[in-house]
Amino acid sequence: MLERLKKKWGINSNLQLTIIFIVFAITGSASVKLGAPILEYFQFTADRFKDLPFPNFWYYSLRLVLIFPIYQILLIVVGTVFFQHKFFWEFEKKMLKKLFTYKRKK
Repeated sequence: MLERLKKKWGINSNLQLTIIFIVFAITGSASVKLGAPILEYFQFTADRFKDLPFPNFWYYSLRLVLIFPIYQILLIVVGTVFFQHKFFWEFEKKMLKKLFTYKRKK
């Protein structure tokens, strides 16, 4: 399985693959951790949605929407810190292209 990932991503060494996994782990954890304080800064706490039906749904939906761009930015920043800027820049471009390009199946 790891060999398939290395081939798919154009990676030659296990060290680089390990570094990439570490970057993904740090970025995912950091983006989730940063979501709550940023929402609190803008005064979007869970209490603010208490009058709406399904208040937790609205709060966590907003939090997920916020986490997505934080994750994208952190992925590039943390990847650069670990000297993997080129890989993560290309990864981001592919991911965003797939996300925003709709292809209708025939």
